[in-house]
Amino acid sequence: MNCKAVTRYPMGWQNRGQYRTKIDKKGAVKVKKRAVAVTLTAMMVSCLCAGCGQTKERVNEEGESVITVWSPTDEPAIEEWWVDRIEAFNAEHKGKIHLRREAIVRADSYAYEDKINAAITSNDLPDILFVDGPTVSVYAANEITLPIDDFFTKEDWDDFLDSSKQQNTYDGKIYAIGATESSVALYYNVDMLEEAGIRIPASKEEAWTWAEFYDAARKLTKDGVVGTNIIMDKGEGLPYVLEQFWISNGTDLISADGSQADGYINSPEGIEAAEFLNSLIQGGYANIDPIQKEFHNERAATMLGGSWEIATLENDYPELNWGVTYFPVAENGTLTSPTGDWVASVTKNAQDLDAVKEVMNFLFSEENVTTYAKAISKPPTRKSSYDVLTEYNEYPRSLIKEQLMETGHPRPRTPSYSVLSAEFSEAMLNIFTGVDAREALDAAAAATDKDYQKYYAE
Repeated sequence: MNCKAVTRYPMGWQNRGQYRTKIDKKGAVKVKKRAVAVTLTAMMVSCLCAGCGQTKERVNEEGESVITVWSPTDEPAIEEWWVDRIEAFNAEHKGKIHLRREAIVRADSYAYEDKINAAITSNDLPDILFVDGPTVSVYAANEITLPIDDFFTKEDWDDFLDSSKQQNTYDGKIYAIGATESSVALYYNVDMLEEAGIRIPASKEEAWTWAEFYDAARKLTKDGVVGTNIIMDKGEGLPYVLEQFWISNGTDLISADGSQADGYINSPEGIEAAEFLNSLIQGGYANIDPIQKEFHNERAATMLGGSWEIATLENDYPELNWGVTYFPVAENGTLTSPTGDWVASVTKNAQDLDAVKEVMNFLFSEENVTTYAKAISKPPTRKSSYDVLTEYNEYPRSLIKEQLMETGHPRPRTPSYSVLSAEFSEAMLNIFTGVDAREALDAAAAATDKDYQKYYAE
């Protein structure tokens, strides 16, 4: 069989100082200096046919089918969960299937993404690969991962949250599934808001409008305290959080089919969203470079923070008097909130799909989803898990559950997501430092559409 080399877009995004790293069609690394630190946008050359490369036989001396999982290292409770669950699986399937996991340190070294890219090039991916939710479409479009619609029963699929299934769907097929979800809500310092006489929303219908959010941030900015803290990690946190301002205002960063950014990210509604966010920065009501734990240490009166912050605040800041409410909504707009988390996909190099299916059903069973979510303090992807994790029926976690069930919206599903994410982050940071919003968003739209047309348009 002839081997066809295909130019590929990459599997992640990474900040590398002032440089964007690219790999040309010959594999040579090129570095292009950018005005703002941006994320990795790399092109990979890989073989797509079964005859390309030498894939390892994944059978051990005992004749067991060895199924390998790659995932990033995590906190101790999750690492312990993996050890326990793998031991249980291997004991139950002794003589038939042997499950192993390779835990890869992510951190700032990009070892995880680099290892994936190398495995794509050598045609030696693991059977199961964990990826961040928005990159599911990238892997799927490049035929690096396989659909898993038939891996679970209809009853199982019905039990998974719609938000998770939506994030992991590309071209009408499901390509991944995870154990946990995420959301972002508005955290607030109760004492500061009460002192300023600011109304605290008690229901979705009472959610702050953008104007109310701005007014509150203005009133609360004083005495070394800023009105609000917005996730400003200069990377994926920006599209994850800020996209909701586009959605609430009646648009999105890209079309529903993921094929066109022009007219969406740079629409009048999108420009209005960007200018609103910039008004918070320019007014001094939010810091473009927030201090560490700005809200937690009472240097910010409110915070657009992730669902994971609840456990952090409860465990590490017991004296802080805080609450959490709904994501701010545009005037006459849509109440929305972000979703998405890391998920497991099945790669094109998986050899024993029956064994892989067995592993996937084990890892994402109701019991294991529940225990994993409990260990990591994140909301589970299975509806039935909430019957066990009853803390999600009580405030503040009930609000996170409500957002996931009713207002959740995944990040854009497009094979050009790596470009879109990087360009959007760069555009917003440029806007915050003085570039015209239309100019910056037009550039982001053009770069994203150029990528899609070059690599994915039929």
